[in-house]
Amino acid sequence: MTAMESQRSRRLEQIVRGAIGTNDDVCLDRLTGGASRETLLVTFGEAGRERRYVLRISTAENIGSGSLRLEADAMAAAAAAGVPVPRVHVVGSDDVVGGTYMLMDHVDGETIARRILREDAFADVRAHLAGDLGKTLGRIHGASIDSEELRTLDPDPILRLLASSGRDRPPDPGLALGVAWLRDNRPPPASQCLVHGDLRLGNLILGREGLRAVLDWECAHIGDPVEDIGWLCAKVWRFGSALPAAGVGTRDELLDGYESVTGWRPSAAQVHWWELYATIRWGLGCALQADRHLSGAETSIELLAIGRRAAEQEFDVMLGLGLDAPFRAEDVLEEGGPEPHGGYGRPTADDLAAGVEAFLESEAIPLGARFGFNARIAANVMRTLRRELRLRDEHGVRHRARLEGLGVCDDEALSRAILDGSLSDRSDEVIETVRASVRERLLVSNPHHLSRPA
Repeated sequence: MTAMESQRSRRLEQIVRGAIGTNDDVCLDRLTGGASRETLLVTFGEAGRERRYVLRISTAENIGSGSLRLEADAMAAAAAAGVPVPRVHVVGSDDVVGGTYMLMDHVDGETIARRILREDAFADVRAHLAGDLGKTLGRIHGASIDSEELRTLDPDPILRLLASSGRDRPPDPGLALGVAWLRDNRPPPASQCLVHGDLRLGNLILGREGLRAVLDWECAHIGDPVEDIGWLCAKVWRFGSALPAAGVGTRDELLDGYESVTGWRPSAAQVHWWELYATIRWGLGCALQADRHLSGAETSIELLAIGRRAAEQEFDVMLGLGLDAPFRAEDVLEEGGPEPHGGYGRPTADDLAAGVEAFLESEAIPLGARFGFNARIAANVMRTLRRELRLRDEHGVRHRARLEGLGVCDDEALSRAILDGSLSDRSDEVIETVRASVRERLLVSNPHHLSRPA
């Protein structure tokens, strides 16, 4: 630990002691997850009677959509409306910490989606969770808002969507097709209210009895309530389940719960629009998270790997618009796939990548905790690299030919043409070009995604 890191750690311990009112030794441990905030588990007290809290830190490098003060305001409003949230003890700013911080209660329970969706211990919870989440959203949307910061956020969803990419260049072509459709097919907006902005498995704490807490309010804003419903039903947040509402239930179950609290029910067209919106938003977010690593702001193999997931969202946009359909695709790493080009002797680049992959799977992943989590991501990155070595030449030739046929120089130019309508008279060719490109990208990054239905 450097001198600066040690000074920062001591300052955080002082902040915690002052907020809780204790002189006990404080232990700070970095938690996994929390990609847009630094999140620390705070523990102190005698063994067997420890007290635990969570410390969230927002710096210039990891700040999300809103401030930690905004999060605290949103949580307070939600709590007053009957939504279970952790109690917030203090929110402040500190130069030594390097940003703002928020200390809140630790709530016991499960947050990992795959466990909630698959383990027998949560079978009873899954049976009613979709309806419970609908009721929870209804309470959030009925919350009374006093925060000036929440009220001043721009409510226009498409402007906010494009601004969220943090880039000067347009969205990737598959996402651009979705943005163009959103602009032309927007349903009448519902009344403005508090929107959580990221309610899904992973941001919820569940116990054997059901929902214990709603977490991660950094995307909270004033907006259309159906945004939260669409986000919760987006394919990416089903985690491989065939059930559309958070992977645990049907849209009707979710909306039944919602209507029981609010007295109204959004239309199928509204939900579909916001589901597509959510898919595009996450696709833009994938690129933005990778940019955090590529810019040097935050070194993270997880952020780097997420960048390639944008192609999954492009494919899901195509599915949502009826422009593609799922199909079974072979993984070129399976037996019988094409061999990568050599030229530098043995071991080849593929041999080297395969060796790193084997090391990660046999020696690094079993170490568990944060290191094992990152090792699993790194092994997937190696598989992506190996597929690219086999397919990039063939795909590159095809892709350049398709772009030349449309008279555009690259994907960015294609996206601009989609958004400004300059290729509207050749829409069939544009769709075929985007469809082929997205499929090729997924054959490299995640061929199994091509078989997953909408």
